[in-house]
Amino acid sequence: MLEMAAMHVPVLAGEVIDLLAPRAGNTVIDATFGAGGHSTLLAGRIAERGTLIAIDRDPAAEERFESFSAEVTCKTRFIRSSFQEGLQLLSDEGMQADMLLLDLGVSSMQIDTRERGFSYSCNVPLDMRMDPTSGPTAADLVADLDERQLSRIFKEFGEERHSVVIAREIVRTRGRAPITTTGELVSCIERAVPAPALFAGGHPAKRTFQALRIAVNDELGQIDASLPLAWQVLRPGGRLAIISFHSLEDRRAKRFMTARATGCICPPDLPVCGCGRLPEGELITRRSVTPSSGEAASNPRSRSARLRVARKLEDIS
Repeated sequence: MLEMAAMHVPVLAGEVIDLLAPRAGNTVIDATFGAGGHSTLLAGRIAERGTLIAIDRDPAAEERFESFSAEVTCKTRFIRSSFQEGLQLLSDEGMQADMLLLDLGVSSMQIDTRERGFSYSCNVPLDMRMDPTSGPTAADLVADLDERQLSRIFKEFGEERHSVVIAREIVRTRGRAPITTTGELVSCIERAVPAPALFAGGHPAKRTFQALRIAVNDELGQIDASLPLAWQVLRPGGRLAIISFHSLEDRRAKRFMTARATGCICPPDLPVCGCGRLPEGELITRRSVTPSSGEAASNPRSRSARLRVARKLEDIS
């Protein structure tokens, strides 16, 4: 597992370690274990007296965790579930952790496993489920949703400017034959978008695939429900780190952390505070941290990564 983790280079690895500042004996939650790259680094810092709890809904991640846990010295625990369900379980147990990491979106291992259907660069079944054992696939959404629903998903979750024409072409195409593979969907998108869009701003299917993936896995709903739970399971003084890969994720992370760090919200001309609001945390990163030019060059998938970190205050009374 450690060899596999070394082959998979986690994004913003040095920055995560520097800003979370793990120490021997800490309890750490990696709520998006994936290939275990960040967990490997964190486990090395918390050592044998520490505890690392990993959460992931992907059965392949659970297999990797078995090897990981056999090779690290800290105590370990794996929760096979979405990070929302896993954090709810830990909250119900009264867990208090020193730090928590959320590395949002799809993992490199999921993208690189062709049969999972996340990538538009190969022709495989159109799946996109992070847990391939449950729930509707992307092919199911493409087959069952009407033109208006598809257009809304592409616009809201993919910020796709050609959402209407893509949705229309999908409905037209599936009327002749089902769209069941990634290649068929890519062809459909390429027929729909204007010719200039085929050669500008990256692959023309990128935003549509992102939107379908988010919809299939309820990624934004997971984030909205999970951030309060993540904050709840942190002990006073604990740190929350969130890595996002597009504006929809980063906007939620920024809004949540800023709200935790905001105190009085009374009008500035009010002589005495009437709201009684006190900040619950402080921003460790005032702005998002982005990859260095070296990391972006060596790992192109890191280019869109954004890291934000906040600390829960010791005393909010």
